[in-house]
Amino acid sequence: MASKYGFDISLPASNSKEAVQWLYFAYLGAVKDQNGAAMSLGRTSTFLDIYFERDLKAGTITEEEVQELMDQFVMKLRMVRFLRAPEYNELFSGDPVWVTESIGGMGIDGRTLVTKNSFRVLHTLENLGAAPEPNLTVLWSNNLPKGFKDYCAKISIATSSIQYENDDLMRVSFGDDYGIACCVAAMKIGKQMQFFGARANLAKALLYAINGGRDENTGKQVTPMFAPITSEYLDYDEVMAKYDQMLDYVAKIYMKSLNAIHYMHDKYSYEALEMALHDRNVIRTMACGIAGLSVAVDSLSAIKYAKVKVIRDETGLAVDYEVEGDFPKYGNDDDRVDEIAVTLVKSFMKKLERHYTYRNAKPTQSILTITSNVVYGKATGNTPDGRKSGAPFGPGANPLHGRDSSGSLAVMNTIAKLPYEYSEDGISFTFSITPGTLGKDEETKVNNLVSMLDGYFMQSGHHINVNVFDRAFLIENCY
Repeated sequence: MASKYGFDISLPASNSKEAVQWLYFAYLGAVKDQNGAAMSLGRTSTFLDIYFERDLKAGTITEEEVQELMDQFVMKLRMVRFLRAPEYNELFSGDPVWVTESIGGMGIDGRTLVTKNSFRVLHTLENLGAAPEPNLTVLWSNNLPKGFKDYCAKISIATSSIQYENDDLMRVSFGDDYGIACCVAAMKIGKQMQFFGARANLAKALLYAINGGRDENTGKQVTPMFAPITSEYLDYDEVMAKYDQMLDYVAKIYMKSLNAIHYMHDKYSYEALEMALHDRNVIRTMACGIAGLSVAVDSLSAIKYAKVKVIRDETGLAVDYEVEGDFPKYGNDDDRVDEIAVTLVKSFMKKLERHYTYRNAKPTQSILTITSNVVYGKATGNTPDGRKSGAPFGPGANPLHGRDSSGSLAVMNTIAKLPYEYSEDGISFTFSITPGTLGKDEETKVNNLVSMLDGYFMQSGHHINVNVFDRAFLIENCY
């Protein structure tokens, strides 16, 4: 491919321009070789800084030309599109490609890995405008330079185009030479790979547990038949016993499906170019995940702390629920419901670990539905928390829209409780706040956002995607 464009990439890059060009060829070759799933970039901006600094000191390039190289590179990354089968494409919203670039972080020796090019790659958002791709991911540490933290916050407020992940949390397990795969999962660069596999719908699994394995929308028997719950009001202990059985079945079928998928993928679509860039002894993970966490947790909370009456059709199928009384809702820093979430995350991960995995991959779990929470919600009927059939789930680990009533810090506190050691594929948090809530002037807004990020990550929060906008912004840009 490179030779067709007149480039000999068998030789090392000799200058800054070639370094960027060679990198782009490697990325382009990889995406041409793979099947339209997530294709991350790695941790390249810091590496490129080596070439830029050398050429700047030699006087063979100017700072303006270096920034232009980064702008042009990012423009190329924004243009990438995957040709997906219609059924595959329905799983996603917004045609994502997940060109994830990891920026900053700290070295295991205590020095910062922030470079001038860390600033440059973020500055592309000012030069080119806001965009979801490439997925610029700042590896946040409490010890990052203050100037870089402030700049990140400034760009977040202006563009809503940066996500942050907890470098102090991940560096313990992955060292300082890791990047973010797909959306939020840490991977040792060149040493790890991911067998990816969407999510298990925990909210729908709860409805199956109540209905003895019958689908709440079609009435069909989907799982092996077992006794449904027939009482007028749901009893928490009975529901939990049935739910535990159902999740055993879901975990088994989920893992069997992933094993079959990835065996056949390797047989017919082995991504040889990508694997050629890895070490020979690759650490493989089986990237499992869960969707509908907040819906399942709120439903269990409603059953435990309120009274939930079951509405059945003429066949006895539970099709709706009436909630009598109030109940603690996920996302408000209330341990009564947050502990249900923690228990559910731990329990499902342990169930996944019991099963054989293709090529002895290590099972990992994500709480992540950034681009598919609408799709999962569309397929799920009325739930015991009062959510209506077809309504979207909250994205990732977020509470259901409108359920958080105690402020943004309470949501952060809730999500920070979720255990990363049981969710090493990532705990996704999409955070939205209005500019006025952050402060009246730019300096105050920046300082407050930096403080919020420091506090969230010091509590062991894993990930946060920061969006700063108000109603006027949405009206101006979306309608």
